[in-house]
Amino acid sequence: MNTINEISDQFVMWNKALQTGNPDIVVACYAEDAILLPTVSAKVRHDHDEIRDYFVHFLAKNPSGRITEQNIRLYDNIAINSGLYTFSLTENDDHSDVAARFTFVYKKSEEGWLIIEHHSSILPE
Repeated sequence: MNTINEISDQFVMWNKALQTGNPDIVVACYAEDAILLPTVSAKVRHDHDEIRDYFVHFLAKNPSGRITEQNIRLYDNIAINSGLYTFSLTENDDHSDVAARFTFVYKKSEEGWLIIEHHSSILPE
């Protein structure tokens, strides 16, 4: 598999981790020193405990993401994927879609590609 496909597949694996509803499975996609700038929180998350705390609450919305545009760049053992995605959220029988911008920065490690930086912000109108 070429590296572009590997990076594209990282979103698929991360999105499948969201579908489990288990924040620990989602957090396993992130490096220990990863930074998360989440979509629906003003608080920057600096480590696994803080990232997990965010996903405990976000997963309660039953999120499912789909990429509408991605731009992958490769730099040795670093890869960046940025673009646009939309999340379908369901909470208490209410359904909504949230369009957002994203940047995932990955670093290749012995475990494979891990997220070291993740920024997501709601798309301006």
